[in-house]
Amino acid sequence: MKTSLTVATEGTPISVIYADQYPAWLTQQTPATQTWLTQTQFEGKGFRLLPGPDGSIQAVLFVVERNADFFIAGDLPQLLPKGQYRIASLPESPDPDQNSLLAKEFAISWGLACYQYDRYKANSKELPVLALETEEQMQEAQHFIESIYLVRDMINCPASDLMPQDVSKIVNKLSVDFSASSRHLVGDELLAENYPTIHAVGRASIHEPRLIDLTWGNPEHPKVTLVGKGVCFDSGGLDLKPASAMRQMKKDMGGAAHVLGLASLIMRHQLPVRLRVMIPAVENAVSSNAFRPGDIIKTRQGLTVEVDNTDAEGRLVLCDALTEADSEKPDLIVDFATLTGACRVALGTELPGFFSNDDNLAYEMFQMSKLVKDPIWQLPLHAPYQSMLKSEIADTLNSVESPFGGAITAALYLQLFVSPTTPWVHFDVMAWNNRKLPGRPVGGEAFGIRAVFEYLKTRYQV
Repeated sequence: MKTSLTVATEGTPISVIYADQYPAWLTQQTPATQTWLTQTQFEGKGFRLLPGPDGSIQAVLFVVERNADFFIAGDLPQLLPKGQYRIASLPESPDPDQNSLLAKEFAISWGLACYQYDRYKANSKELPVLALETEEQMQEAQHFIESIYLVRDMINCPASDLMPQDVSKIVNKLSVDFSASSRHLVGDELLAENYPTIHAVGRASIHEPRLIDLTWGNPEHPKVTLVGKGVCFDSGGLDLKPASAMRQMKKDMGGAAHVLGLASLIMRHQLPVRLRVMIPAVENAVSSNAFRPGDIIKTRQGLTVEVDNTDAEGRLVLCDALTEADSEKPDLIVDFATLTGACRVALGTELPGFFSNDDNLAYEMFQMSKLVKDPIWQLPLHAPYQSMLKSEIADTLNSVESPFGGAITAALYLQLFVSPTTPWVHFDVMAWNNRKLPGRPVGGEAFGIRAVFEYLKTRYQV
């Protein structure tokens, strides 16, 4: 990761103001600055370099909308000349906490705007560096930047270099970095340890399926368990996807990337929880031993599942992991998955949907999402739709024929594997930017993990 932040007091000053403040701000500037902005036809939007008497860059003016989202730095680091900069001023608020939050958002979004996925294509462009006053400020920003970089890097990596065994290597590295422990059940070990649905989905691939299980923290602390869908490539199985739908299926392990990014945040901040991260990692491939439509699989919980569609594989790998997660009766289970196109149809690609069996939990998490400007939206676990998953010869189907309510029926399927008394949140995320946005290039993206982290920090921080 290229350095985008440093600790220093020197640097070209950046003044950040709201657009509606610009006219008043302009009247307070020197005649030379006023003339420069007028002559360059600056309209009070975006940024402008302000020259000194000798023609060098004296300062940077950056104008943002008052309702700016979390990515307040926008693409400024990609637009400025290389060099070292510092925040000279931010829009002031009567609330000191709000001022501190804005400075934190600027630093983090600056770092995220510097993201470049250069594993396969060299990028020699030298980006500017933002100077922060204290080591504490830099470390706090870096915690978020590095965790979100991890999510983006994993999702952007092609399946040729990110299969289940590669996810294991990433988890092992995190285990070493944060003094965690990890266990990996691979191939037929899944059958021996009773994880039949994970094995069924992944057995057709030359890359053996596995369940990756990381634990960290004091066993006496509240138990928080994260479960992430790790389908490293999804062909659809025998219900083969069309080419257009298969093109970006390297991102189908986005749920795994999200829980590892979130776990990284939790461990970096030393939250007082006993963390468990479970990733069922597979490739949904086509071979002579691929699972088939009409097959019936007995799950770890004991429920039998009739396979209606092999392209509804994510919920199959998740259900065994959720059963194991629930067996410990943790304080909270949160799962992330790139599960349904139906959720994208309902909410679009940039607003992740979530479901919960605990309305108070859902409300508090939604409030945290607004606080940290990491939008999420609750969808209902509408119980009457459960009947749509009825099978004549098994306990349940894995998917329904109807194209309607697909995100809900998928969540209802997963709910079968979590006890009603265990607080549970399920995120159905895109994990991908279809369009370039300020600070967010096209490609892999983290959705909702800052909201969940803020909830956990608020709930458990001492």
